[in-house]
Amino acid sequence: MARPLPFDPIAEAQRNWEQRWAGARIMAAATSITRAQQIVLARVEEALRPWALSFARYEVLVLLSFTRTGALPMGKIGQRLQVHPTSVTSTVDRLVVQGYVERAPHPTDRRTVLASITPAGRAAVEEATDAVLASRFGLGALTEDDLVELTRIVQEVRRAAGDFEA
Repeated sequence: MARPLPFDPIAEAQRNWEQRWAGARIMAAATSITRAQQIVLARVEEALRPWALSFARYEVLVLLSFTRTGALPMGKIGQRLQVHPTSVTSTVDRLVVQGYVERAPHPTDRRTVLASITPAGRAAVEEATDAVLASRFGLGALTEDDLVELTRIVQEVRRAAGDFEA
């Protein structure tokens, strides 16, 4: 990560916005969310580096590990992770190369392909999760109450945008 600036660039941008345009608070909030997302992603991916996992590949492994059988149709993975089918295909391709996931035909639907977590994938997701938790997802400065409030606020933004049905 780059050396910290001697000032908060988002606060400075807000100050400049206030002098030229309306909406300085909403710009600062949106920019803060975006910057925080970059920080969280960087911390998580740093924790995942020993397993050569990106956050996207880690999410697929976690999702598969949560299932009763360790397998899901590719389309369902995309729905659950809210990503495009092309992204799922690319992500699963990488996990197959790493030996963490296998593809298999669906037993009752010839049009469907299942992604199944392998024993190596299960071991990797367990170890990687310990590392991600140790990194506190880059949110170590927040208290438990802060985390609850942050989740509530962001959930409201997501709900209002139609990300899920209330």
